[in-house]
Amino acid sequence: MIRLADVSRTFDGRSGHVEALRGIDLEVAEGEFVAVLGRSGCGKSTLLRMVAGLLPATTGEITVGGDRVTGPRRDIAMLFQRPALLPWRTVLDNVLLPAEIFGWRRPEHRDQARQLLDLAGLGGFEKRLPHELSGGMQQRVSLCRSLLGKPRVMLMDEPFSALDALTREELAGELQRVHMETAPTVVFVTHSIDEAVLLADRVVVLTPRPGRIREVVEVTIPRPRTLGRNAHLADVARVSAELHELLMERGTATPAGIQG
Repeated sequence: MIRLADVSRTFDGRSGHVEALRGIDLEVAEGEFVAVLGRSGCGKSTLLRMVAGLLPATTGEITVGGDRVTGPRRDIAMLFQRPALLPWRTVLDNVLLPAEIFGWRRPEHRDQARQLLDLAGLGGFEKRLPHELSGGMQQRVSLCRSLLGKPRVMLMDEPFSALDALTREELAGELQRVHMETAPTVVFVTHSIDEAVLLADRVVVLTPRPGRIREVVEVTIPRPRTLGRNAHLADVARVSAELHELLMERGTATPAGIQG
């Protein structure tokens, strides 16, 4: 579904060239949930914006569904750190915003919007305004809005980073459930090992800048996953420890390409 071939990105600034990413080779299969994990400044968000078509690659090629990414696309949705809801619109009208922007038939999408809100545990909140919701609830509304057009690809840039730890874990559980029911292809940027273990089929660990792929870790723990006491607690701890060790290493990246 998503393919990055020898992708690099360099920024030009007053102090000269800044190499954010170097030689990224990655394939993400349809319906797969891939987390991108790394230290601050390693190029995680830059990678996501290139896949979204918001930034061009300096070198290399990015394709989605076999088509080269040259700009933003309707079949790719992006969720940011902040929910960015319109304060004067109700929850339901915020979810329906893409239908207005892209000229979709609103009545056909109203029922879908209500179903998404029910799926996210927000049934009954359709007429509330954003300021009447908690931060976690606002981010759920933003997630529903991203899902309205049934995107083939969802790109998520640390969407839970502004929330407290318990709310983050709760929303990670909701996102697991939504992904299991709707099955979009997801690339999820995070600096949280816990989020990566809870959510991902594979975790791509990036080196410090310039970001390169150090390792790709398979997460085969059955879903739904939690950080609490359960039958898979030892597996969660093992994968978490492996990711922690990879993040602490300061060696070179793994040279081999990664297949989806």
